[in-house]
Amino acid sequence: MSFFDNFWNIFWTFFWIFAWSAYLIVLFYVVADLFQDSNLSGWWKALWVVCIFFLPFLTVLVYLLARGPGMAARQAVRAENARASTESYIRSVSSGSSPAEEIARAKALLDSGTINETEFNFLKERAFANNGASASSTR
Repeated sequence: MSFFDNFWNIFWTFFWIFAWSAYLIVLFYVVADLFQDSNLSGWWKALWVVCIFFLPFLTVLVYLLARGPGMAARQAVRAENARASTESYIRSVSSGSSPAEEIARAKALLDSGTINETEFNFLKERAFANNGASASSTR
């Protein structure tokens, strides 16, 4: 065997490995899109899955042609929802309360008898310490 025969054998091997890998990525993306689409009924999803099982290459090609434009739109909506959810969570976590609000809550607990005077003083000291001011400087 000559050098070029070995080269083309290696080239075609890498080509088919790449093509198979690309097909698997597209296949998994189609299946993920299929199950994440809330507008498609269960019967249609089942039909697509059966077709993917029996005629995988042809079904993926037909799915990309028939529903491909909507795939990007559905992915964009999911990404926007995830971003909005993350921002909402960050806002809810970062919006801390002021020392006055924390002390008012602690005072309400003290007045209701849930905590005693020592625990109230501890919560008051902690409220001042959390905001960078020491309790002794505010007295």
